[in-house]
Amino acid sequence: MGLPALEFSDCCLDSPHFRETLKSHEAELDKTNKFIKELIKDGKSLISALKNLSSAKRKFADSLNEFKFQCIGDAETDDEMCIARSLQEFATVLRNLEDERIRMIENASEVLITPLEKFRKEQIGAAKEAKKKYDKETEKYCGILEKHLNLSSKKKESQLQEADSQVDLVRQHFYEVSLEYVFKVQEVQERKMFEFVEPLLAFLQGLFTFYHHGYELAKDFGDFKTQLTISIQNTRNRFEGTRSEVESLMKKMKENPLEHKTISPYTMEGYLYVQEKRHFGTSWVKHYCTYQRDSKQITMVPFDQKSGGKGGEDESVTLKSCTRRKTDSIEKRFCFDVEAVDRPGVITMQALSEEDRRLWMEAMDGREPVYNSNKDSQSEGTAQLDSIGFSIIRKCIHAVETRGINEQGLYRIVGVNSRVQKLLSVLMDPKTASETETDICAEWEIKTITSALKTYLRMLPGPLMMYQFQRSFIKAAKLENQESRVSEIHSLVHRLPEKNRQMLQLLMNHLANVANNHKQNLMTVANLGVVFGPTLLRPQEETVAAIMDIKFQNIVIEILIENHEKIFNTVPDTPLTNAQLHLSRKKSSDSKPPSCSERPLTLFHAVQSTEKQEQRNSIINSSLESVVSSNANSILNSSSSLQPNMNSSDPDLDVLKPTRPNSLTPFRKAKALYACKAEHDSELSFTAGTVFDNVHPSQEPGWLEGTLNGKTGLIPENYVEFL
Repeated sequence: MGLPALEFSDCCLDSPHFRETLKSHEAELDKTNKFIKELIKDGKSLISALKNLSSAKRKFADSLNEFKFQCIGDAETDDEMCIARSLQEFATVLRNLEDERIRMIENASEVLITPLEKFRKEQIGAAKEAKKKYDKETEKYCGILEKHLNLSSKKKESQLQEADSQVDLVRQHFYEVSLEYVFKVQEVQERKMFEFVEPLLAFLQGLFTFYHHGYELAKDFGDFKTQLTISIQNTRNRFEGTRSEVESLMKKMKENPLEHKTISPYTMEGYLYVQEKRHFGTSWVKHYCTYQRDSKQITMVPFDQKSGGKGGEDESVTLKSCTRRKTDSIEKRFCFDVEAVDRPGVITMQALSEEDRRLWMEAMDGREPVYNSNKDSQSEGTAQLDSIGFSIIRKCIHAVETRGINEQGLYRIVGVNSRVQKLLSVLMDPKTASETETDICAEWEIKTITSALKTYLRMLPGPLMMYQFQRSFIKAAKLENQESRVSEIHSLVHRLPEKNRQMLQLLMNHLANVANNHKQNLMTVANLGVVFGPTLLRPQEETVAAIMDIKFQNIVIEILIENHEKIFNTVPDTPLTNAQLHLSRKKSSDSKPPSCSERPLTLFHAVQSTEKQEQRNSIINSSLESVVSSNANSILNSSSSLQPNMNSSDPDLDVLKPTRPNSLTPFRKAKALYACKAEHDSELSFTAGTVFDNVHPSQEPGWLEGTLNGKTGLIPENYVEFL
C-alpha cells in the first residue's frame, strides 16, 4: 500500500531489494518536490493576479485534489488518514470560495509560500545533497573494492595489510554515509505529512479571516479544521517520538553494526565475485548471492551497485560441497570452491574479505572451523508480576490519585533517575513490600512516583501485553472499523495470562481516571497512549518498521483506556466468521493469504446434550469467576448451542472445545480446514486438506502437537477437524 520502511541493517548488505526500495523513496521525494514547486507557483499567481483569481484558485484546488500522500508502512492511523484526506477537503473549500467570488488575499505569502519554500529548500534540498554524497561514496567504495580485490596475493604481507586497512576505512565511511542518507530520506518523508499541510491550513484560515463572504463557509469547515489540527498535532508528537527512536537506532548501529543484523530467511547473503570462463579468458563478475541451509539453495544475481541494475539472469543451484581455495592455487584472495548437484564443474567464488569468506564457509558447512559468535546478552529482570509487583503498582497508583491527579504533565514529566532508582529499591525490598500500608511517603515527588511506575513495568522480563501478542494487537489497531478494533483487542486481552490481564486492568482503570481529569493535568487519552504505548506493547526486535508501528501501539492503549470497563469486565463476543473478518480488514490485505493470527479462531460449534450442557456451564462459571460479571451464568444458560470463548487459555475449558482430544484419546488424526504458513520454527506449514498423525494436546494454549511427513511441530488448534 505505502512505501516500505528503509531498514538501517540493509545499508550494510546494500542488496538489490534495498536499492529498489531506496529508489521508490527517492521517486516519492522528487514527486513531492515537483508538487511543492507547482503549489508555490500557483499560490504566487493567486496573490498577484486578482483579475484572474477564479482560474488561479481552481487550478490550485485541482493540484491539491490530485496529490495523494504515501505513508511508510502497510497501514495508516486515523490521524494520518485525516491528514491525507485534508488536501481533497481543501480543494472542495477553495471551489466553494470561488463560487462566492472572494477577491482579497492578505498575508498569504507569509503563511503559505515561505514555509513551503523553506521545507523544499531545507528538507528536500538536504535530502538531495545527501543523495549526491551517497552516490559519490558508492562509486568510490566499489572502485576501491574492485582495485583491492584485484591485488595479487603474492604481494608483500605489509602491502596487503595496508590495502585491507584502507578498504575497511572506506567501507566504514560508505556505511555511515548510507545510514545518514536513509535516515534523512525517512525523516523528510515523515515531515511532509505535517510541514506542508499545516501551512495550507494556515492559508485557509487567513482566507476565512479576511473575506466576509467566506464567513458561513468557515463555520461549516470548523469541525474538520479542529479534527485536522488535532491530527496534525498527534502526528507531530508521534513523529518526534519515532524520530528520536530511529536516530537512537542509527547511533546503535553505527557503534555495533553486527549486533543489529536483519532477520532474514537466508542463512547467508551478500556480494561475491564469481569466476566465469569466456572465449577471451577468465573474468570475475559481481553477484548478490543468497544461501538457505535447509534447502541448500544458492541463488546468484548479477548486480552492479554503481549502476543499480542487474547484469544478467538469476541462477539457482543446489549445494553439494564447499571447499576453501588454497592461496597458492589462485592469484585472487579470499576464494572458495563450490560444487553443485545440478551443475557440472566447480564454481569459484571470491568473498570480500577473509572474515566474509569464513562466514560463507561456515554457512555452507565447508572445511573452515565453525565459530559461534552468539552471545547470551539476556539478563534476568528483577521485576515480576508477583505480590510484590502488584503491591508496588497499587502504591504508586494510590499516591498519584490521592496527591497528584491534577498535576500538569502527569506521566510525561520524568523524575530524577537517582531518586527513581532509590524509590524502586525501597518499594522492591521484601520487608517494605510486605507492609500493609498503601501510602508512599509525602517526601517523594509525584514525578518520581510516576517514573518509578513506568520503570518497573519496563523492568519486567517481557512487556505486560507480551511479545507473542504484539503483532496481533498492532493488526487489530489497523482495522478500518473502530468497532472491529475494539472487538479484536477485547478478545486479545482475554488471551493474556491471568496476572498480566489483572495488572493491565489495574493500570487502565487508573489511566482512565487520569484522563478524566485532563482539563487540569492536560493528559488526554492520546497523550497517555504516547506515554504508555512503547512501555506496555514494545516489540521484541528494534527495527525501523517496528518504530513506525509505535503510533499503532499508542492507538491500542487509547482503545484500552476508553473501553476499559467493557474490555475487562465482560467476556468477548464469539469470534467473527471468516467472511466477517475479511470485511473488517483493509482491502490491501485481501490479496495475500492471511497469517495464523489473522484467521478465524473458531470454525464450528456442536450441540451439547442437557447433561453435558449443565456440566459445561458449571465449569465456565468456576473458571471465569474472576473476570465474568454476576449475570454470566444466565447468559451461558440461555442457549444450549451458544459458542464458548475459544480464546481462553484456561485448561479447564477444554471441555468446551469439541474438536480437542480428551485424555482418553491422546493421539488422533486430524485434517486441516485452512492453509497455514509457519511463523516460528516450532510451527508446521500446511495446506487445506492436509492430514496430520499423532495429534495430541500441546503445553501451548491454543495449539496442538502433531506429525507431518516425519516432522513434529505445533498446529493452530482451531484450524483442524479430528477424524
